[in-house]
Order: sequence, then C-alpha cells, then structure tokens
Amino acid sequence: MERKKTRKVMVGQTAIGGDSPVTVQSMLNVPSTDVEGSVRQSVELEQAGCEIIRLAIPNQEAIRLIPAIKKQVSVPLVADIHFDYRLALEAVAAGIDKIRINPGNIGSDDRVKQVADACRVHHIPIRIGVNSGSLEKHILAKYGKPTPQALCDSALYHASLLEKFDFDDIVLSMKSSHVDFMVEAYELASAKTDYPLHLGVTEAGTERMGIIKSSIGIGSLLLRGIGDTIRVSLTDSPVKEVYAARDILKGLGMNQTGVRFISCPTCGRTRINLIELAKQAEELLRDCRKNITVAIMGCIVNGPGEAREADIGIAGGDGNGLIFKKGEIVKKVPEEALLTELMKEIEQM
Repeated sequence: MERKKTRKVMVGQTAIGGDSPVTVQSMLNVPSTDVEGSVRQSVELEQAGCEIIRLAIPNQEAIRLIPAIKKQVSVPLVADIHFDYRLALEAVAAGIDKIRINPGNIGSDDRVKQVADACRVHHIPIRIGVNSGSLEKHILAKYGKPTPQALCDSALYHASLLEKFDFDDIVLSMKSSHVDFMVEAYELASAKTDYPLHLGVTEAGTERMGIIKSSIGIGSLLLRGIGDTIRVSLTDSPVKEVYAARDILKGLGMNQTGVRFISCPTCGRTRINLIELAKQAEELLRDCRKNITVAIMGCIVNGPGEAREADIGIAGGDGNGLIFKKGEIVKKVPEEALLTELMKEIEQM
C-alpha cells in the first residue's frame, strides 16, 4: 500500500514519518514513584519489540525516571507532560528524546516559547495529543460538541502556537474512544497537514475489545496510507499493547520481522487438538525474529494444499500429522511430537 509522505521527525535515533517504517509505541503503567518497577517494565517493553516508550512525568520527582531508564534501554523515551511547562524544560535537561505536551495548556506565549526554544536547541520533537475531553472552549463553542473536525482543529491550533516560534518538529494525534470519530479526524488532518500522525484509539478498553477497536481504527487508516506511528491502548499490560500493535502491522503486511501465522478454524475433519497446538506454537514463536510464515492446519485438505505458500507448517491426521515446507511433505510424526519437531525444523531454518 502507498503511504502518504509526511515530514520526517527524529526521536533519538528512531524516525517517525517520511519514508520510515511505522513505529510501535507503548506507555509505562507502573506508578511514577516506582523507579525500579519503571525500569523493569521498560526493559520488558524493549524486549517485546517496543520502539518508543512513553512515561508520565506528573511532578518534579518523576524526572529521575528519565536517566534511570536510559541507562537500561536503548529505545527513545517520551515525557508525557500536562500543564506544567517547567517539567518539559526539566525533561529536556534530563535527556528526554521527545515531549508530549499541548502548548495551549501551558500558559503564556513566553512559556510556549521557552519550551519550543529548548526543544529546538536539543533536537527534541513535540507530540501534540488531543482527544474528545481536551477540546478548547472556543472550539467547542464553534461545533457545539466534540466532533472529528473539532479534534482536527484543536490539534492544528496547538501546532500553530509552536509554529509561531519557528518550531515545526511536531507529531500530531487526535484520539477518541469512538472509532469512527478517530478515523475521520485523522483523515481530515492528513488532508490538511504533512506532520506525521500518531494513531490510536484512546480508552479502547480491556484486552479483547481494546484490540478489536484498535485494529479497526488503526488498521483502516493504515490501509488508506495514513499514519506513521501507532499505540494500541489497553487496560492491561503494556507488553500486550506492543504485541497487538505488531500483530496489526503483520496482518497488514507492513511488518516483515518475525513469524506470520496461518491457522485454520478447524472442522469435523480435524482429529488432533489443533486449537491448543496453534496457541502453543504462537506463544513459543512470539519473540522469534525469523522472517517466515508458519502454518498450523487441521488436516491434509488445508495443510500442504491451501497453505502451500507457507515456509513451514503442520497438517493434522488421526493421532499423527505431517510437517511440510512450501507444500512439500517433509515427515510424518505422532501428534504428541508435532510441536517439538516443528520447533526443531524452524531452528534449523
């Protein structure tokens, strides 16, 4: 799919926008007072494949998280700041890679200029993040209620406050818990600006519904070529957010790192416990970085036949099964040995 060409913004050594791949973000959910826990979770996120990590900076004490985490991970960090421009300046001084702040919420032009100047000098981009609950009074008065156009106008309004001071190293997000609102807001913004866009459905819910809503919203925009970085927001572990985001990219064919799974829904021909087998295989290969397609199929009909393009796969039988590569049968093994033999074959690839 052809993506809209946006301007490139550098977050540390990681690019957002331009011709760079779509990046995956998440946010720490450990209390900001827990430095050790925040560091531990940051390491877990990096190991899961998170490419940008955001952390809340609610007060001066939380600034200490920045150097502590930077000592243990190599991915760039984003300071999430609301209202207090001084925390943005402190985060810049502490070595943060990106700031998330809305300049319209930090007070006078002088304060906005101080933040813009500090970020410019240190080559630190700013993400402007608006949502249905953060709209300005003058925008609400214009539209009467939160609308996609209101979200877009709010984001561009905040950007104009930075542009006034010659700062345009900006990323925009216009999140909503309503998928249709979110999609339309990003479509409007994409048509009006070339700033890179951070996609997400905010307050999407717990794991199951959150992934469904995020897949619809983020996926539909990416299919239109809109979006440069994504976060799946879940009321759950942020590691699950990263896995879900990466799976969305895999499903769209936009992430060529790691295993792509094909598995059949099973039917009356299935004679092995394929559902459990598929779950185990997916878990075992979750962190595998080999660029391969693995098929877990219930019978010979859906095995080497329909899944012949898979690099490797299994097809169930009656108490046994086949291992095949590119549609060609490699060996026949007992059901209890299928997963073990599959892993051995993958290790040798």
